[in-house]
Amino acid sequence: MSAGAAGSLPPCRILDWDTEYFGCRVGRVDATSLDPDQARHVRAWATGEKVACVYFLADAAGSASAHAAEAVGFRLMDVRVTLARDLGAAPPPAPAASGDAIGAAVPGDVSALREIARVSHRDSRFYADPRFSRDHCDGLYERWIAAACAGDADHVFVARAGDEAVGYLSAHLDPERTGRIGLVAVAERAQGRALGGALVMASLRWFADSGCERVTVVTQGRNASALRLYERAGFTTLCVAPWFHLWVDPQGSAP
Repeated sequence: MSAGAAGSLPPCRILDWDTEYFGCRVGRVDATSLDPDQARHVRAWATGEKVACVYFLADAAGSASAHAAEAVGFRLMDVRVTLARDLGAAPPPAPAASGDAIGAAVPGDVSALREIARVSHRDSRFYADPRFSRDHCDGLYERWIAAACAGDADHVFVARAGDEAVGYLSAHLDPERTGRIGLVAVAERAQGRALGGALVMASLRWFADSGCERVTVVTQGRNASALRLYERAGFTTLCVAPWFHLWVDPQGSAP
């Protein structure tokens, strides 16, 4: 559902999947900037549409949008960092510990990958927002990796220690010869063995073989280990943008 064009209301929409999953109506501002009047219109739209939570990803070029959003009750939840790497020749393989290997996901891996996902993405904006329950946040990433294995991703790489799946990376082919890394995680018991780097390098070789000229990935500004991982793999920061959430109760007052 899209917002109407009345007044200065920027484009907004209801997010059906989030609404069904979280059990409350969730929407998003599709614009990346807001002036004070637009921010007030967004809050009025949310109240009128009975939207409980509104997401807003702001352009980080200036602070005016952040101030306008905060004035009507939006709260900063995350800083989204987008990194990119151009692909030349296929990158060399990254070393993995003895007995470890990187391969394609198979149906029998899904249960183990779901268990890893439940505890591996706690730097995200959903965990930062106290209005989303921890169980819902854990389950969100379980569903995400299961859906990736079911075909939402173009390829899912799995790190194995012997016969055990201990890590994953989902890979997506986007338009214009661009690849995108989605979810990446390594089980805590298998960390410190260069498996994150091995997963990333395996994906870069696969992207190059698939005809991609560039690969992008998104992570959280607070996730220093992920930022180091991608920088070691040759990625550089493309853009940084803050995520805001606005919660509105049925009467329209700030929570």
